[in-house]
Amino acid sequence: GTDSLGRDYASRVIYGTRISLLVGFVSAIIVVIIGIIYGSVSGYFGGKVDMIMMRIVDVIYALPDVLIVILLSVAIKDLISASKNALIVRMGAGMVSIFIVFGLLYWVGMARQVRGQILSIKEQEYVLASRSIGASPARIIRKHMIPNCVSVIIITAAMQIPSAIFTESFLSFLGLGVSIPMPSLGSLASEARSGLVSYPYLLIWPALSIFLIVLSFNLLGNGLRDAFDPKLRA
Repeated sequence: GTDSLGRDYASRVIYGTRISLLVGFVSAIIVVIIGIIYGSVSGYFGGKVDMIMMRIVDVIYALPDVLIVILLSVAIKDLISASKNALIVRMGAGMVSIFIVFGLLYWVGMARQVRGQILSIKEQEYVLASRSIGASPARIIRKHMIPNCVSVIIITAAMQIPSAIFTESFLSFLGLGVSIPMPSLGSLASEARSGLVSYPYLLIWPALSIFLIVLSFNLLGNGLRDAFDPKLRA
C-alpha cells in the first residue's frame, strides 16, 4: 500500500532497511577499528598501562548512551545546518550523533575481547622470538597478535551490527535518529503510530524487518562463534 502522502510503502521499507543496515555496518567498522587499537595496546603493554586503560573503559561503561545522543543532537544541530558538506547535511544531526556515540562509547566491548586474547597470545613463543630479534611492539601487534584474534573480532563485529541497528531504530522511533526525509525502519514505525488502528500494516512491516534483521545477525554471530571455537564444533 501507500503511506499518508501516497508514497509506495514497500519502497520506503526497502530504502529504510538500507539506511538501517548502513548505520549498522558503519558503526561496526568504527567499533572494530577503535576496539582493536585500544584493546591490543592495553593487553600488550599490561601493568599500569593496562590498569589505567581498563579504568577508562569502566568509566565509559557507566555513561548513558541515549542521554549523550540527545545532548549531541542538540549541540551539533546548528553546526550540521551550517555545514557545506551535502552528505553531512543530508545525514542530519541525529545520525551524525549516533556515529559519534558509537565511536565514543560502543567500542569498549570489542576492546575487552581483544585485550583478553592479546593477554594470552603475548606469552607464546613466537612473540618472544619476535621480541628477541628486535621487532617493535607495533609490528608484533600488527603481524602476530591481531591475526590470531581474527575469530574474536569477526564474532564481536557480527554481534555489534544488530545492536547498532536496534539502537538506531529505537532512537529514530523517538525522533532522535535519522532525519526527515531520509527514512529508516525506526522512523517508519514512529510515523505509523498515528494510523495504528486503521492501517496496522504500516507498523507491522518495519517492525518485522527490524526483528528479522536483528535475529539474522544474532544467528550469524552464534554460528561464527561455533565455527571458530573447536570446543563447540561437535
